[in-house]
Amino acid sequence: MPPEKKATPEQSSLTIDAIKNMDETAKKIASLRRDIAYHNQKYYQQDDPDISDAEFDRLMLELLTLEQQFPYLDTVSSPTRTIGSAPLASFAPVRHLSPMLSLSNAFSEAEVLAFDQRVREKIQEEQVEYAADPKFDGLAVSLLYQNGLLVRAATRGDGYTGEDVTPNIRKISSIPERLMGESEERILEVRGEIIMFKEDFAHLNRLQREKGEKEFANPRNAAAGSLRQLDPEVTARRRLSFYAYGLSAGTGEQDKQLLSKIKLHSEIMDAMAGWSIPVCPERAVVRGVKEVLSYYARLESIRPNLPFDIDGVVYKVNLLEYQERLGFVSRAPRFAIAHKFTAEEAATEVADIQVQVGRTGTLTPVARLRPVFVGGVTVSNATLHNEDEVASKDVRIGDTVIIHRAGDVIPEVIRVVIEKRPATAVPFVMPEKCPVCGSDVVRLENESAHRCIGIACPAQIKEHIKHFVSRNAMDIEGMGDRLVQQLLANGLIADPADIYHLTKDKLLILERMGDKSADNLIAAIQRSQTPPFEKFIFALGIRHVGEHTAKVLAERFSNISELIAATEEVLLGIRDIGPEVAGSIITFFREPTNIKVLAKLYEAGVRPQPVALLTKAPLAGKSFVFTGAMSKLSRQEARKSVLALGGLVTASLTKTTDYLVAGALPGSKLAKAREAGIAIIDEESFSKLIGEK
Repeated sequence: MPPEKKATPEQSSLTIDAIKNMDETAKKIASLRRDIAYHNQKYYQQDDPDISDAEFDRLMLELLTLEQQFPYLDTVSSPTRTIGSAPLASFAPVRHLSPMLSLSNAFSEAEVLAFDQRVREKIQEEQVEYAADPKFDGLAVSLLYQNGLLVRAATRGDGYTGEDVTPNIRKISSIPERLMGESEERILEVRGEIIMFKEDFAHLNRLQREKGEKEFANPRNAAAGSLRQLDPEVTARRRLSFYAYGLSAGTGEQDKQLLSKIKLHSEIMDAMAGWSIPVCPERAVVRGVKEVLSYYARLESIRPNLPFDIDGVVYKVNLLEYQERLGFVSRAPRFAIAHKFTAEEAATEVADIQVQVGRTGTLTPVARLRPVFVGGVTVSNATLHNEDEVASKDVRIGDTVIIHRAGDVIPEVIRVVIEKRPATAVPFVMPEKCPVCGSDVVRLENESAHRCIGIACPAQIKEHIKHFVSRNAMDIEGMGDRLVQQLLANGLIADPADIYHLTKDKLLILERMGDKSADNLIAAIQRSQTPPFEKFIFALGIRHVGEHTAKVLAERFSNISELIAATEEVLLGIRDIGPEVAGSIITFFREPTNIKVLAKLYEAGVRPQPVALLTKAPLAGKSFVFTGAMSKLSRQEARKSVLALGGLVTASLTKTTDYLVAGALPGSKLAKAREAGIAIIDEESFSKLIGEK
């Protein structure tokens, strides 16, 4: 007998390493199976998933890959071999006529090409015809019809046994109680998807908000939760819809005869449509893999505009004879595959919450995320809209969140995975000072937005400057959008007061700025140094202070110092100024940055001209509203005439309106003026009032 060979130290080490690796792999597979079982329960039974579909697909793919690499660790009870989750005990169990199987997934064009190749090799055809349908993101159900009448409905459950939801299904108006043209003695089981249209989902969440109840995360969860209500009347109010995608039959002779007449899956879909069963209008028959991929591209492009959510497309070999020849694997048919769209939702971690300042001064919280691939791109930021949004979703730094991105839509946080919240998670607090310029941040009553009120804030300076120089404000001719951008980009201005420190030499460094253009601009700037006081007030861009309010203020105060010193009580005593406007004015002048800019304007020689003797003007203190068409003057000319004579023009009737000028074909304002006792004059009387002949 030959001597026993002993393992070398190196061989022993390799053997030990292999055992360790196998042990680690077994632990990993067991962990994946536990996680997937948990998420299946959350998705199929509780309709409240913790993770996105894309994250679940990733877990399943990882498990499937490991099981293929280590087949001796595979088991028949693995989630890769089972379907869905066990039925809930609160509903009676229902055995399906035949198993409601799942579908294998393809996430790339290469996987679809490989599927097509396998099919062609099996049936020995050069080109295969497929029935293509949208893949709905809803809840799979079976509807049992006997003698043309709906007798039972069930959820998919574990694929073999589902939950009896017949009373709730009967509340869905699109599902027929009786099949048209189908009265023979036969048993049919219609397979399809319960969904909720996007507009119905929005309506449901609006009602949830009004009742102070939890909103649904997406239409799929809403549809599934609505179908599983113990009270069918709740289901009835939820506006559910249904689309069929397949058909099974009983074992009776009549049942077999029906299906024996049908040769194609597309004919099954047409037959169900003829029986008044809803089928999706976006279905199609495609020939060869080229048309398959074209169908996918078309549906992906129209996906945002569809009235319902889809997360991919399904391809089924159209010829039923080929379907039978191809057969099934443990949990899915070999003749069909789901081609998933690029994930629109994904889970990631909130690394920080920072605040961005928009061009109008609005502060927007933005979640800085651990980069994640979603919607075809890598996303590292998601909008949180405003403080109320952050609070309602309870998003904290350190949270795991589900983000959504569709097409070109800005990514946003859908919900927080509370179960994964660390003890160190930090709540968000809106800053009291602008993170860009340090000015005060305010939130006015009845508004959700916080705003920086700094007139020189770099984040919004371009819009401030454009408003400041506009025709109805300081009226600096020649200073348009492009020139303002150039001046800012070259560091020649940083606030409105810097405009009055521009020189010809500074302007000549700008692109396309010649001697004459520079001279003309300097002249326009100089002319604007003595604006009417109301135009100067309007130019400051105080929130809620438009041209009319600016004119009212200019009539009450003779200079900017008086306006700055005005108290809320004084402002509220002025005609047409309410609490919101008064608060906005006081807030603006309390900001030190704004006072600094006003001082710079004064130092630069800007001297607003007070309203001259308006108390003696013919229309001083009189308020006009116009309605209907005028023949002698245009609406703008009439308005200018009133303003020139010291009067006011407003768009709407108020208790302080003195005259309604009614032209031809007046609108509803005429009746309102009569009811309110406001003086109504025609165009001729108005012409006499303003001194026109």
